[in-house]
Amino acid sequence: MTRVKSSTATASAPASAAKVSKSKVSKASKGTKTAKKLSPYNKYMKNEISKVKNDNPGITHKEAFKMVALSWKTAPENPKVIAAKPLTTAPAAAPSSNEAIKKQRQQALNDLGLELYPRYTPPPMGYPLVTHALVHSRWGHAMDNGAKLTDVQLTVQGRIVSKREASKKLFFFDVEQDGQTVQVVSSQARFTGDIKRFRSLNRALMSGDIIRASGFVGKTNTGETSVFAVELLELLAPCLRPIPLRSGFSDSEKRFRSRHLDLLVNPKAKRGLIMRSQVLQYIRSFLDARQFVEVETPILSPNVGGASARPFTTTSVAFGDTPLFMRVAPELYLKQLVIGGLNRVYEIGKQFRNEGVDADHNPEFTTCEFYQAYASLEDLMQMTEDMLRGMVKKLTGSTIVQQSDNIDSIDFNTPFRRVDVMKTLCEHVPELSDIDNGEALPKLQHILEKHHIVAPHPHTVPRLLDRLIGHYIEPQCIQPTFLYGHPSIMSPLAKCVDGNGKIAARFELFINGKEFVNAYEELNDPDLQRDKFQIQCEDRIKGDEEVPPPDIAFCNALESALPPTAGWGMGIDRLIALLAGFSHLRETISFPVMRPTSLK
Repeated sequence: MTRVKSSTATASAPASAAKVSKSKVSKASKGTKTAKKLSPYNKYMKNEISKVKNDNPGITHKEAFKMVALSWKTAPENPKVIAAKPLTTAPAAAPSSNEAIKKQRQQALNDLGLELYPRYTPPPMGYPLVTHALVHSRWGHAMDNGAKLTDVQLTVQGRIVSKREASKKLFFFDVEQDGQTVQVVSSQARFTGDIKRFRSLNRALMSGDIIRASGFVGKTNTGETSVFAVELLELLAPCLRPIPLRSGFSDSEKRFRSRHLDLLVNPKAKRGLIMRSQVLQYIRSFLDARQFVEVETPILSPNVGGASARPFTTTSVAFGDTPLFMRVAPELYLKQLVIGGLNRVYEIGKQFRNEGVDADHNPEFTTCEFYQAYASLEDLMQMTEDMLRGMVKKLTGSTIVQQSDNIDSIDFNTPFRRVDVMKTLCEHVPELSDIDNGEALPKLQHILEKHHIVAPHPHTVPRLLDRLIGHYIEPQCIQPTFLYGHPSIMSPLAKCVDGNGKIAARFELFINGKEFVNAYEELNDPDLQRDKFQIQCEDRIKGDEEVPPPDIAFCNALESALPPTAGWGMGIDRLIALLAGFSHLRETISFPVMRPTSLK
């Protein structure tokens, strides 16, 4: 009996506790708000909008919503789509947001009977094609607000950058072409064709589409110069991915990985590319007017020379896997052309150096090099001033260039400053004045250590001297400055100005602390050239991989007599960045080299 009693009492306790617990839960649940379950539509829109915004940087929530809304009709999550599917159909993998939007858009345009990618045809008869700039310059200031020039019939074309739907009968499109925007007004009141087709087409057009509009010019009541369409708008190419035209595109990493979007969204991005074209045109016209001949030299070659730099290498299958190098400089080939009788030659082209990437360096870059027989260093200094002063004036409208930091301004009008390299270095470091070539390296190492100047290995005399120049002189060259009087050991391809062969006939032009031009009177003594190449080989043995091996063919060519010649080279990319107001070279390059995403 005792055991039964005990068992009953023990069993009843949990039951009572359960009753109390249930009561507490019931009371507590009355004060708790039940989470609202999202409908299939809302859940789909929330998820897909998030995906679209991740896949398309810079797009606004509103733009993403419009794009995703198109795909809901055929979305696998749509109850109507589920109900329409046969029971035997296996569930298909959901397409990506962009892919679903693309297919829905294509289907909607096909349902209108539109050819998505038609061949280009002339505009309608009587509606000549004009540029947007002409619309504004010829008629923009000649009309009062609300005026309509119905006899001025024309056609404009371009990309829709904005669309506004005033009603089902009236649509406004901002259409951009070559940096100029014209408003196109599409009104049912001026259309005499199929009204249903008019409404469907205007509703279907979106920002990013390429269209053509034919009509007459006029102004709206608010003073907006516009083309009032009288013909049905023509779709020339649809945009199937969202473009962040309104929200912008500022992340530099994403900008340069999607350069086409960058150029569409950021007007400033085009400035560097346009400036490049103008700079190259000016340089060519400047040199052509002085009877220079533009030439091309090999980009792939079995030899690497003309500059101290690490090259890119490849092999030629046709020549039995022979090693080839992408050129680091065209110098040696151009001088051989001068030997061959072309007394004035120049080349504008790409150079390739397998080195670092930063604001002032890119592995692939553009240079201009020219070589003029029977010219001196002084001749090249004057040509440099004339070229840059004239170029800056023509391309910017002034001889003063404002920098991107809006602090420093560069004045090209005054004569360029001249600085003697060795004299200035000795003022900062008096110990340099008694350095002998035989003991130069250990003394230079001691000087750098004493003055707490760090220099990368391997340590060679040219590299340490260059480090001293970079430390003491280059930062002071904000205004255009010629550096001359370099130690000859730094310039193995240059003649010397003194009898003992210590000072090179060379100059560099520095602007804003950066090197723009390197020039010198060319060494044309074949035996002395061989000796200097041999000295370079010693640095290569010490570990300086940037030193090129001797070019024996070039030395042999010198024996056929190179006239007294002055050579000149300039980095085009840095000049473009300077004139366009950019602080980074990649802004001037169509598609700059980017680190592979797999290495990030």
